Amino acid sequence: MSFDRRTRIEQMRQADRARDRRTRVLVISLSAVVVAGLVTFGAYTLVDKSDASADRKTSDAKNTEQSDAQKKELAGGPIQGEKTWDAKKLTRNHVTEAVSYPMKPPVGGDHSPVWMNCDGEVYEKAIPDENAVHALEHGSVWVTYTDGASAADVDKLADRVGKTPYSLMSPYKDQAGTIMLSAWGKQVTVDSADDRRVAQFFAAYVQGPQTPEPGAACTGGRAAP
Repeated sequence: MSFDRRTRIEQMRQADRARDRRTRVLVISLSAVVVAGLVTFGAYTLVDKSDASADRKTSDAKNTEQSDAQKKELAGGPIQGEKTWDAKKLTRNHVTEAVSYPMKPPVGGDHSPVWMNCDGEVYEKAIPDENAVHALEHGSVWVTYTDGASAADVDKLADRVGKTPYSLMSPYKDQAGTIMLSAWGKQVTVDSADDRRVAQFFAAYVQGPQTPEPGAACTGGRAAP
């Protein structure tokens, strides 16, 4: 083989090796760019999700604070027209016979050993006083109404009760007011479901300080008659 031919072959091999090196460098560079892009995107996504989660938590916390503040505001002031009975004079014996209560609906006194279920229960028929009073002892608010209440008011009150643990609702034929709210030792007559005193009463007395047995069960008792 002549010298010139060997020289050309060697030059071609060197050119091939140089081309291979350039190709490897290009591939490595492109890979690095892609990886860097993925890392950056991933970091951005994580930060974005973290920020969104933080925003949601902050919003939830603010909503909770506002809700708590509203409850405190509602519960803190006097409720116009509210009647109060001395809790110490409201007996709490369990009895099996009917009880003649001095107020209608009753707000305390001797009562059935079995409470009326009060986990947001809306009863379409009248319920026994003795079972309802036991529910009041557990910290429930009892909403009652006569035939004079409008269908719209009944629906609005039922919606509130249905969303409120430790509350119950039922028709009550012989009460003085068209719509009344009762808790242990507390009672108020309101003009409509939109009356501000409804929200005040719920805020103050659902598991409120008047409750003789706070936290006691509101399920597992007596169901609809």
